[in-house]
Amino acid sequence: MSASNDIARMDAGSLAAKIRAREISAAEVTEVALQRMEVLEPHIHAYCTPTPELARATAADIDTRIARGEAVGPLAGVPIGIKDLVATAGIRTVMGSNIYRDFVPDEDDVVVERLKDAGAIILGKTNVPEFGYSGVGHNPVFPTTRNPWNLAMTPGGSSAGSGASVASFISPFAIGSDGGGSIRIPAAHSGLVGIKASMGRVPLYPGCKDERYPGVSSWESLEHIGPMSRTVADSALMLSVIAGPDPRDRLSIPSGDVDWLAASKPADMRGMRIAYSADWGYAAVDPEVRRVVGEAVRVFETDLGCIVEEAHPGWEDPAEQFWSLVAMESDLVGMRAMVEGRRGEISPFLLALLDRKWTAEDFTNANMARKMVMNRMWRFMQKYDFLLTPTLAVPPFPVHMQGPEIIEGRMVRPADWLCFTFPMNMTGQPAASVPAGFTTDGLPVGLQIVGRHLADASVIAAAAAFEAARPWAGREPSLLAELGL
Repeated sequence: MSASNDIARMDAGSLAAKIRAREISAAEVTEVALQRMEVLEPHIHAYCTPTPELARATAADIDTRIARGEAVGPLAGVPIGIKDLVATAGIRTVMGSNIYRDFVPDEDDVVVERLKDAGAIILGKTNVPEFGYSGVGHNPVFPTTRNPWNLAMTPGGSSAGSGASVASFISPFAIGSDGGGSIRIPAAHSGLVGIKASMGRVPLYPGCKDERYPGVSSWESLEHIGPMSRTVADSALMLSVIAGPDPRDRLSIPSGDVDWLAASKPADMRGMRIAYSADWGYAAVDPEVRRVVGEAVRVFETDLGCIVEEAHPGWEDPAEQFWSLVAMESDLVGMRAMVEGRRGEISPFLLALLDRKWTAEDFTNANMARKMVMNRMWRFMQKYDFLLTPTLAVPPFPVHMQGPEIIEGRMVRPADWLCFTFPMNMTGQPAASVPAGFTTDGLPVGLQIVGRHLADASVIAAAAAFEAARPWAGREPSLLAELGL
């Protein structure tokens, strides 16, 4: 394997340490990432707006500062992809919509500010479905993002391009956002770690908050921003940089009770009580997912010494109420005016949401359902340290679908495969997706680890313990070998 391929496979923490020690340069690391992007992009379409000139300029500045003996941040020289729903000052932010095809924000999102201050190298914006209102990776503007494990399949979304970038070793980590699972969905479909910290741990602005931009200002009480990476430690490293309150986000909370880096060391799990729900008691789940996740759950019992019980929190399917919450937090008036006369350019699933005649009762029923889910969950978690589920009900499926029509022999709605992720956005609890294993066809399957309210450190430690017991880093998409990467 070439030196450049060795660099591409380093974790973010190792890259940052070697750059600070001047064993390799930020410029060298950046060129490796950009060369991989050039080779891989015709196949995976992870980056809708690459920023190679910015990346090279930032790397050169970091190398100069290190040579002068100046202090640099903990991510200095580490490449990163930024999801195209996350605002970047001076960099086009399209959000998968023709409406915003030429939109350039006038300010950075809070997390982008913090990543820049930490020295991360922005490689570009990663592809998303229109406004993130979908769990896949196609939109009306850019080529469809493909799964590096099988190019005919979706990598999951809405952080589709971020997942494809990390899974193909263009960047060691990337920013995702998660209003109904959009960090955990592509993490599961792309064989990665994805962490949705507790609501408010990572502040958001202007995303979800900026009333000037219909479509951008949605999902406020559901949305999270967080890391996608190949290792638990790299996700914890990113969280150590981006977490912490900010006055621009009224929902942001302190994070001083979490030592993110220490949490990424494998925990002693012996005696911990774990609930495992394979299907919530009502969901259709692909048999391969049941098999792979069931085997992963057994590791917590046989290898890690946990007490595992099959149990469900006990709610009825809240999917309809979840989508009512999404509509309630969308600027329906602004979005309807925005698409007027341009309906042929808009994704059908988005038009369906805008065309529905929503009522006050739809929205109050949704709020009551969220309270019910939250109350069932906190009562349930009094008995357990963690809840384990599949991250998704199905393995990766072909591109240009919103979801399978049939799961486990049952007709389902297009979004029913997301049944395990969105309830954790209704509760705001910390949840991680980690690689559970692979189907017989070689497609990744994710395991979701859910913790108690604000127990972010525990979720990261449990993920690290599972990673140590069943390491996944050695398996790569065959595409990389085929392309000499």
